[in-house]
Amino acid sequence: MSCRLLAGCLWLVMLAGCLWLVMLAGCAATPPVPPSEMTLSAPAETTLRQAVELLVEQGYVIRHADLALGRAEASLARWPEYRVTLQVIEQGENASLVRIMAQRGGKPLPAYLLDPWLASLQAKVGLVP
Repeated sequence: MSCRLLAGCLWLVMLAGCLWLVMLAGCAATPPVPPSEMTLSAPAETTLRQAVELLVEQGYVIRHADLALGRAEASLARWPEYRVTLQVIEQGENASLVRIMAQRGGKPLPAYLLDPWLASLQAKVGLVP
């Protein structure tokens, strides 16, 4: 009888170990989502100012903004929370590269969902034909 009890306990321990491994596999990090990008024919400072203004118009609260670094972070206070990270990089005298990444409820949004926002920024800067 003790041999059966020992085999049952061993089976239970192995089952618990397998369940633990399955739970750990669910915690694996998701691969980073590449940012959505657009090059604009406008100075980086102008582009960043217009981008921050657009975010404010859309209801975002600017959490951090640094003109010298060309970065801004904003959040939209509704459930689930949206967070936006914006970077503007100077590309010569009169051009800038805009990179935007967003999260919804802590999960990254695909880059193609941010393309309409980039088009709105392009219009706000005055570069839409």
